[in-house]
Amino acid sequence: MTAKVRKAVIPAAGFGTRFLPISKAVPKEMLPIVDKPVIQYVVEEAVESGITDILIVISRSKRAIEEHFHPIHELEAELEMKGRVEEVEMLRKLQGMARIHYVWQPRMGGLGDAILHARDHVGNEPFAVLLGDTVVTTREGSRPVTRQLADIVENHGGSAVALQEVPVEKVSRYGILGGEEIAPGLIRASQFVEKPKPEAAPSRLAVSARYVLSPRIFDVLQSTPKGRGGELQLTDAMASLMKTEVLHGLRYDGQRHDIGNKLDFIRANLHFGLQREDIGKALRDYLKELVG
Repeated sequence: MTAKVRKAVIPAAGFGTRFLPISKAVPKEMLPIVDKPVIQYVVEEAVESGITDILIVISRSKRAIEEHFHPIHELEAELEMKGRVEEVEMLRKLQGMARIHYVWQPRMGGLGDAILHARDHVGNEPFAVLLGDTVVTTREGSRPVTRQLADIVENHGGSAVALQEVPVEKVSRYGILGGEEIAPGLIRASQFVEKPKPEAAPSRLAVSARYVLSPRIFDVLQSTPKGRGGELQLTDAMASLMKTEVLHGLRYDGQRHDIGNKLDFIRANLHFGLQREDIGKALRDYLKELVG
């Protein structure tokens, strides 16, 4: 039995160049899905998965992320004075969800480099990684994907990654895992390749923005050579680690909302907006009118 997964790392230091010019001043992780920034959805998933301690990896121009989770007592007092109790409770819940810490990544060096910046904070225990620009949802009543991965690691050791099947023409965009399905949706990995050509891909199962990692990943990252674009690739380190530790992949039943590009950002807003009680019907009517 492995130690409980109590800590999470959320990499959120990237420039977000696909969202220029807005991302010059506003972190892409702070872009709204309806009325909540993307990073809040990510933190909420971590909390719902039993995580109590979260480290967010940031860089210059990302201070808005810190401010979002920091209390503003003047605002709370103003809302209380106006009798807006629900808003006050919402803000206090936001600020008390978990212990949130920050570390700066001074130079963009890839996802592996961002994870290395969390070494002192994580220590010698398994930890979750949730990409800060991606919201992952599951069917109503299902456990969050991060919780499902934590259960796998707590029961079987090693590391685990979330997987979704992608079309063959898209495998070159992702880390692709291959292996044996040992239970419905659960893969014991034998191959892990970063952005392979379609003909060299071991499967069409792509890593989907959520990981629970063994603390041994830090030692492996230290000795992993830089990959594409001179960046330290987490996938390369995991491929090395799986030679000595088990790696599982979970093909989960849910949906990935990647906010890293404009089209998927708009799709995510429509997806979440249509589910809202306050605006869902009006939005659906508007879309019918728009395409009608």
